[in-house]
Amino acid sequence: MKPSQKKTSVEKELGKETEEESEEELPVEEGEAEEELEETKEKAEERVAEEEVLEEEIEEEELVEEEKPERIEKEEVEEEIVEERIYTIPLSRAWISPPKRRAPRAIRLVKSFIMKHMKIKTAPTEEAERLVISKEVNEKIWSCGIKNPPRNIRVRAAKDKEGTVTLHLAEED
Repeated sequence: MKPSQKKTSVEKELGKETEEESEEELPVEEGEAEEELEETKEKAEERVAEEEVLEEEIEEEELVEEEKPERIEKEEVEEEIVEERIYTIPLSRAWISPPKRRAPRAIRLVKSFIMKHMKIKTAPTEEAERLVISKEVNEKIWSCGIKNPPRNIRVRAAKDKEGTVTLHLAEED
């Protein structure tokens, strides 16, 4: 036989088997068939009910979302500033350190400079609470990596009533 004839004969045999299987149905009693129909109807009704409940919940969520007022952006609470100064802090001493320790040393230099010039009393536990370095100052020092901190940095130091000093980058005018 040729290969094409083999395929057709195999397909015919498979077709005959599927026809024979479909013709052979198991005998089912009438009562069982009715029970199966009722069960499938009940399941279908339950699914429809669940879908309706889900749709109602989704609609309620949409309504709740629409009813909520737009979030008001948090306004920065401005504390009463007692003293504000602008400093140019030299960080050249950080370059004396080995390359992998320069940026951390620059941060320590900034802290010591501000504590000295803003007259923050040195107490080991209170130091962290009394001096706050903003994210932008930290990012400026670390901008070129650990090995290359800037030689100088210009900052604005603001002291509030409680004595907390906050450092920000000086605004370039």
